[in-house]
Amino acid sequence: MGAQLRVYKRRIRSVTATKKITKAMEMIAASRVVKAQRKVAASTPYATELTRAVTAVGTGSNTKHPLTTQAETVTRSAVLLLTSDRGLAGAFNSNAIKAAEQLTERLEREGKEVDVYIVGRRGVAHYNFRERTIAESWSGFTDEPTYADAKKVAAPLIEAIETETAEGGVDELHIVYTEFVSMMTQQALDAQLLPLRLEEVAQEAPSKGEILPLFDFEPSAEDVLDALLPRYVESRIYNALLQSAASKHAATRRAMKSATDNAGELIETLSRLANAARQAEITQEISEIVGGSAALADATAGSDR
Repeated sequence: MGAQLRVYKRRIRSVTATKKITKAMEMIAASRVVKAQRKVAASTPYATELTRAVTAVGTGSNTKHPLTTQAETVTRSAVLLLTSDRGLAGAFNSNAIKAAEQLTERLEREGKEVDVYIVGRRGVAHYNFRERTIAESWSGFTDEPTYADAKKVAAPLIEAIETETAEGGVDELHIVYTEFVSMMTQQALDAQLLPLRLEEVAQEAPSKGEILPLFDFEPSAEDVLDALLPRYVESRIYNALLQSAASKHAATRRAMKSATDNAGELIETLSRLANAARQAEITQEISEIVGGSAALADATAGSDR
């Protein structure tokens, strides 16, 4: 019985140490998600206004440009998947990977070739384990992405969209990331970055009764679009990286809180089992003492006779 009690105490010490670790990780994730939320709020207006500027140029001119013009026959697409470098975030990475795979299957059913670009070690490991081709990958900055990281990711994608498909380029660019809705809700979604769907943006941008301004482009609308193309892609990717980082921290905080709560419940269960084992040990010791005392009394009575 003493050996069983030692086992329970050893397990309680182990679970208590784990609980301290998960609690610390929960607090760290909670502090990081607040910072990430602020960065998302700061970057969103710029990305929104830049999208409206591109829409204004596209709708105000007849210029054919990769940024705003859909190819007559789309044969090749690029998909950018945003995951994290680390795990311990519940279903965060698996949901994003699942959304990317569903998008890839849909594009392939439409007869398009798909080039996959991945941010984050988790996504890279998933595709490498299944021996799937990755066009290019990046890692090491998913927890705290910067605009420089977004430019590094956007560079090969911009080059691919500007290159003819016959020479290895792509006709359209999609992105799969996790949108931060709230501390409790994060959802994986996909969006088409290029070419920009002017009709959808034009319907969402102006409010009711708003008078749209008239634009005059200098030196030309094509030159303006050439200048806006890299900034548009970079800003959208940067905002998606921040959304993904905030979602990952929120998912980690929720997962670590659940682990901490489970550890507390396990400690309570083990403590009850340890107390029961201790009580059984004490009862057995008392029974042995009483039995020994009774045997000694019987032996003494027998000698008196």
